[in-house]
Amino acid sequence: MLQSLKTRGFQVKAIEKFGHDPRYPVTSNWPNLVQQLADFSSEQVEKSGQAAFLVGHSLGGFLSLMCAARHPSLGGQAVRGVVMIDSPILGGWRATALSVAKRAQLVGSISPGAISRKRRHEWLSRDEVLAHFRSKKAFARWDGQVLRDYIEHGTHDAAGQRLLSFDRDIETAIYNTLPDNLERLIKQHPLKCPVTFIGGRQSAEMNQVGMTMTEKVTRGRIMMLDGSHLFPMEKPLATAAAIEAALLNLSA
Repeated sequence: MLQSLKTRGFQVKAIEKFGHDPRYPVTSNWPNLVQQLADFSSEQVEKSGQAAFLVGHSLGGFLSLMCAARHPSLGGQAVRGVVMIDSPILGGWRATALSVAKRAQLVGSISPGAISRKRRHEWLSRDEVLAHFRSKKAFARWDGQVLRDYIEHGTHDAAGQRLLSFDRDIETAIYNTLPDNLERLIKQHPLKCPVTFIGGRQSAEMNQVGMTMTEKVTRGRIMMLDGSHLFPMEKPLATAAAIEAALLNLSA
């Protein structure tokens, strides 16, 4: 997907892993992760001299929105726009319920963290990693090259084993500190750039969260592709084309 965007003429810069830099620890509502994105983006903008769009999937989409709200200018340049990829904005009673669950320390039993904290994270070889993920329903729908890239770059060799590179404890911490303040944040820091949402028609996350806040924030700039929450991994080239269309529209 990223390579396709590069061939379409876009410069793509990305943080390898959120939450793993001790300068930006994971805390409730992710303020440090937002700052990590702001610092990284400011540095990239200063190097290139060009204003940036913030584009992200799931976690990345939320952080992009929060970063644009809190930091409308990065590296001396105004943020040009935000593209959220299947990152439906939580608001209303659902956000209140999440806040209560976090304070009552119940969120760990209802968030995806209940799965990630037990996620398998070590294998004997790349082939074993491939066999493991191919057996999973969600991963079975992934584009073959994406799955191979995931194994190549999302795992690494250590002590004769192949280990998952994204620490599952950090992943769990991210899930368990999901932001419940997005609606309040946007009211306090009104967005100064346009926002587009690209969603998956079969996304369970969209059904769980609803689209009321997303429709309000995007002002109707919504595109849908066939696929689950992980549709960028299922249809990377179609996703790249949709991102290109979104960016061209935001640039008009």
